[in-house]
Amino acid sequence: MAPEKLPHWDLTNVYPGLGSPKLASDLTRFTSLIERMESHHGAELSATRTDAPLALVASRLDTAVDLFNEAYALSATLFIFVESFVTTDSYNTAATKQLSELEILNVRLRQGWTSFQKWITGMAAVLPQALEKGTTARAHAFILRETGEQGAFLMSGPEEMLAADLSLSGANAWSKLQRTLTSQIGVEFELDGEERKLPMPALINLRTHPEEPVRRGAYEAEMVEWETVKEPLAACMNGLKGSAVVLNRRRGRQDCLHAPIDQARIDRPTLEALLGAMEASLPAFRRYFGSKAGRLGKQKLAWWDLFAPTGRIASSFTWEAARELILENFGAFSPRMRSFAQRAFDNNWIDAEPRDGKQGGAFCSAVPGVKESRILANFDGSLEQVSTVAHELGHGFHNDCAYRAGKTELQQSTPMTLAETASIMCETIVNSALLEKTADQQEQLAILENALINDSQVIVDIYSRYLFEKEVMERRERSELSADELCDIMERAQAAAYGDGLDERYRHRYMWTWKPHYYFAGLDFYNFPYAFGLLFGTGLYALSRSRGPTFAAEYEQLLAATGEASAADLAARFGIDIRTRAFWDQSLAIIGERIERYCGIPHVTASTP
Repeated sequence: MAPEKLPHWDLTNVYPGLGSPKLASDLTRFTSLIERMESHHGAELSATRTDAPLALVASRLDTAVDLFNEAYALSATLFIFVESFVTTDSYNTAATKQLSELEILNVRLRQGWTSFQKWITGMAAVLPQALEKGTTARAHAFILRETGEQGAFLMSGPEEMLAADLSLSGANAWSKLQRTLTSQIGVEFELDGEERKLPMPALINLRTHPEEPVRRGAYEAEMVEWETVKEPLAACMNGLKGSAVVLNRRRGRQDCLHAPIDQARIDRPTLEALLGAMEASLPAFRRYFGSKAGRLGKQKLAWWDLFAPTGRIASSFTWEAARELILENFGAFSPRMRSFAQRAFDNNWIDAEPRDGKQGGAFCSAVPGVKESRILANFDGSLEQVSTVAHELGHGFHNDCAYRAGKTELQQSTPMTLAETASIMCETIVNSALLEKTADQQEQLAILENALINDSQVIVDIYSRYLFEKEVMERRERSELSADELCDIMERAQAAAYGDGLDERYRHRYMWTWKPHYYFAGLDFYNFPYAFGLLFGTGLYALSRSRGPTFAAEYEQLLAATGEASAADLAARFGIDIRTRAFWDQSLAIIGERIERYCGIPHVTASTP
């Protein structure tokens, strides 16, 4: 039987191609918008002081907000279109060149926002009254107030302009190098009796293979390959984190967590409550690891066993089967959610095929120009990958809720913490529905396994990633870190998180090389937001079960508003206090029930080779 043809995404309704006149026209329009913004800032904002008439200040605010909304919408549309070629084919030099040109324009846009931010900060005394007199500005009051508050952590104007200019050959360049290196690695590997050259994402996906020799062989091949490129990847890590350290210090940030906490729109008590609950839950997860090891006929799990399937569900899903599974269960939660997913599948919004030159992992990007989303995945037929597609469709549904509510680009500026809420909810919907529909214990085991693999990654592994990045950032203040030092920090972080749940001989010392979250320029600690999203989404899912059909509409309103309030204020709408341990402990208790249910299913011991 011929292998199933997996979809590639289609963006021809955005632009017909890289050389299309429409794309060229919008690039010209983008440049013109930036020039108008620069002119407005230079000639009008700079001449408007705190003693100016409030009506004039309000008018300047309205004009700036309108310009930024239009520019950001066009920028995002242009970027996802060009990046759609680069992320699926890093050998495409034409797209890479055009992306570089866009990045240069985007630096000017960022510089314009920085100038605007500094102006707003200087207008703090009259900003509340000016917002009341404005029209567009009043509708964007939250983001404008936040912008002014964060302006206190800016360098001087010339320093911020220089930092933005240098980012292209600094942090952004290191980020692109890591992405290019990891996307172009091909590994010779024997699979199903055939020697193949697998792209790294496909090799990593073999961690879900039902046969241990395949999983172990893939892990060992991965370790060998990362050893050959660890030095350039360590340089990428040092370059990115070194840039962050310097900018944090020059901007007056308290420490390496200060900016990520503000970006997440939470506070330290919230982060401490979340991390404390995560740490307290680790023994329960180690109980799950121990039970899984027993099912695999082992005393302890090796790294290559963490994603191993157990139970007796179909080990491989066709793309069509995955589609129908997702549509059915989304529809049971919300007709609008199903309708959105149907459009995504029918119109090829998803690029699912793993292939050489394609970026690993998965993501979802909004396309404001057509009010759609595009999703990158690396689908291999596993239940894990079905969950990943559901997860990314959740991000797309989040975007769709904002579009349907008529939110602007600035109103959609969702923090990382809340950005993961919809995606986790969608995963939970699919996995919970599957679990409820089967009475067969081995099928239940397989479904619970898939859910707990994800839960353990988002709590246990994310905790290790948080520990890793915190130590790297703190030590990077004093010196560069060698590749071997990074490996040592990674292994110690994994030891602290996994404890005796993982065989100490077989951890993943090179996890830092390929996880893209460490390499996002200007975005550090993209780890704890996943845990926040999992536990916030889990808590909301529990509420949905108790509130019934009326919950979906409230939930969609919440998603539409995630760019217009703090995480604590949005949570309070549902009676949730995120600053105390109680909520996080309750959500983790729901996961604890899954662990107990999993551990209570009798073992059918696997034989080991």
